Amino acid sequence: MNTRHDLGDLGENVVYVKPVSVSDLPEEVQEQAGDLTTLFAVHDAEGQQLALVANRTLAYQLARQHDMVPVTVH
Repeated sequence: MNTRHDLGDLGENVVYVKPVSVSDLPEEVQEQAGDLTTLFAVHDAEGQQLALVANRTLAYQLARQHDMVPVTVH
């Protein structure tokens, strides 16, 4: 079941982390990704991308270092 949720309802410091296929990114970013096939994007509740990192662990660490609460979305 796919249910839409407003992440803003979870609090103002919530960010969401989602996997992104490197092949879907601009060529310049693909070149920087090296051998990786998936990167992880960190977005705010409005959908603004805040960061793009190599793995989920790093995405969560980054969010927590900036006093944000990371949640995973698919």
